[in-house]
Amino acid sequence: MQIRKPFGYAWSGIRAALRAEQSFRIQVAVAAAVIVAGLLVGITRLEWVLVTIAIGTVLSLELLNTMIEKTLDLLHPGQDERVKVIKDVSAAAVLISSLAAMIVGMIVFVRRFPW
Repeated sequence: MQIRKPFGYAWSGIRAALRAEQSFRIQVAVAAAVIVAGLLVGITRLEWVLVTIAIGTVLSLELLNTMIEKTLDLLHPGQDERVKVIKDVSAAAVLISSLAAMIVGMIVFVRRFPW
């Protein structure tokens, strides 16, 4: 069946990122912790939607950042200020999505924990 090949390639890419990229492993661990927390405190369906979008956005951008960095390293292995700027902007996209996900997490979870 032809539909299985693309999924196989995608899972291979996820496994490669997990093996090679510490930041992706950290993001996956945080996502798993958020999912467990959501199950434990019983977040609503809408909150699950928001958390899922936040997790998916962060993990997707982390993978895109890795792809951009690996591609630039392959195409331009030397030091170049233009390459540095591209890598920095790519990393900034991950940072912004992570901060937005953190805000979503705070909105969803903070009111559920007694301080």
